[in-house]
Amino acid sequence: MPKYLTHGSYTLEGARGLLKEGGTSRKVHFQEIIANLGGKVEAFYFAFGGDDIHAIVELPDNVSAAALSLAIGSGGGFSSDTVVLLAPEEIDQAAQKVAFMGYRPPGQPR
Repeated sequence: MPKYLTHGSYTLEGARGLLKEGGTSRKVHFQEIIANLGGKVEAFYFAFGGDDIHAIVELPDNVSAAALSLAIGSGGGFSSDTVVLLAPEEIDQAAQKVAFMGYRPPGQPR
């Protein structure tokens, strides 16, 4: 199942809600959302710095990941980014395909 890194930050309104509900409550809610999409949460952390939350999730497909981004972004209180994660074996497969592509950088002889 594809893996994704979701990270983001609370708005002022979202931070107030986090203070009221607590971190564990938000983690449980996030796990429920991911389960409803047919996935699972591999890791969920709060953090210092630019982003307040970092989570690694497994989801069935990119459509499910897009649905997650839409749901989180449309509710207000939180702004997030989702990154597709690739396993080392997937990079190996991609490297094998490069040889068959025949890509030529600009200005190089054919």
